[in-house]
Amino acid sequence: MPVNTKKKVAFYTLGCKLNFSETSTIARNFKDEGFERVDFSETADIYVINTCSVTENADKRFKTIVKQAQKANSDAFVAAVGCYAQLKPQELADVNGVDLVLGATEKFKITDYLNDLSKNDFGEVHSCDINDADFYVGSYSIGDRTRAFLKVQDGCDYKCTYCTIPLARGISRSDELESVLNNAKEISAKGIKEIVLTGVNIGDYGKGEFGNKKHEHTFLELVQALDKVEGIERLRISSIEPNLLKNETIDVVSKSRAFVPHFHIPLQSGHNDILKLMKRRYMRELYVDRVAKINEVMPHACIGVDVIVGFPGETEEHFLETYNFLNTLDISYLHVFTYSERDNTEAASFENVVPKNVRSKRSKMLRGLSTKMRRAFYEKQIGTSRTVLFESDNKEGYIHGFTENYVKVKAPWNPELVNTLHQVKLTNIDDDGLVRFDFETVFA
Repeated sequence: MPVNTKKKVAFYTLGCKLNFSETSTIARNFKDEGFERVDFSETADIYVINTCSVTENADKRFKTIVKQAQKANSDAFVAAVGCYAQLKPQELADVNGVDLVLGATEKFKITDYLNDLSKNDFGEVHSCDINDADFYVGSYSIGDRTRAFLKVQDGCDYKCTYCTIPLARGISRSDELESVLNNAKEISAKGIKEIVLTGVNIGDYGKGEFGNKKHEHTFLELVQALDKVEGIERLRISSIEPNLLKNETIDVVSKSRAFVPHFHIPLQSGHNDILKLMKRRYMRELYVDRVAKINEVMPHACIGVDVIVGFPGETEEHFLETYNFLNTLDISYLHVFTYSERDNTEAASFENVVPKNVRSKRSKMLRGLSTKMRRAFYEKQIGTSRTVLFESDNKEGYIHGFTENYVKVKAPWNPELVNTLHQVKLTNIDDDGLVRFDFETVFA
């Protein structure tokens, strides 16, 4: 019997849905080169870590993950790619055990940089000037049998004072519309029921399409075109800027065949003075209008909100106004980020720095508010009929799934439910915040 000589590769992804979509694409490139993919906890010949640099915690976790790889195989080749690798390549290269660091454009050609996979005495760096990251590489993830992350856009032209993403990913650019539609069809053909649209600033879709700086298409046109693709059961929009979420798009989603009533809209602060310091492109009044429009045409919609606490200059009065503002909005949950200083951002030099213990206290208050909001949203869904897509994991004897409006539900583990859609009636909320239900109809 021939010996299996296939080299093994393992991946670890930090950060956002966009990173997951790109890791999946890089993994397919390895497969095309004859590698076998294994879990990160297993012995592999090469470990690839896709990094994030949005928060300080993501930076710190990198060293821990490198140690995990070395524990699994001390002789393995370790490569770092992604945003942190673009921003601080030498810092990563200096981490003990790291052999290769690739920047924003090089990561998609990683197999070109691999020779004999021997450990290096020092980390080798290949990182472009971010101004050279002006071309588009399409990606989608298919690691989860029930859901895929489809990249439609990359980069950002906004200049938010706290954000490193333009430095890590370059200018705003988009996939060609026909390419997005083809990728969506490919994903659907694999039996995946839900596609999540992802990017850095997806509302800016169409800019940079065909390499042109102007918009060839709009995000609205993308939504309309995807909704006509047969075979796609569900389409979900990931985070979208409030100034780019137009009323026309909200109306289209409300009448859509496939797009679900779920929006995630960054706010960052509920005080206009702080929004100005952040150089956000809207005031809170516009945010009120977007939430009101969604609730007008889709009263059952789920609305998630990003908020940053402890930004330089945020006084107790600013924070309390944000807290009270959020409390008045008809929204469903919060993603709370504690501000952390990032090198080469404008805000890093701002005065009136908020002490870290105060940032932590404010973060805890908003997380508590988010728990109450999610509970209130779930309570409003009790007695309604929804469609649930069940996922693939067995978690302590239960299978979980999400309704179209992002209510998480659970049922006793049954492998036959995996990747199936069911019409259910939501009945009650458990102590752990999940919803139970009665089955009504099986769709697939």
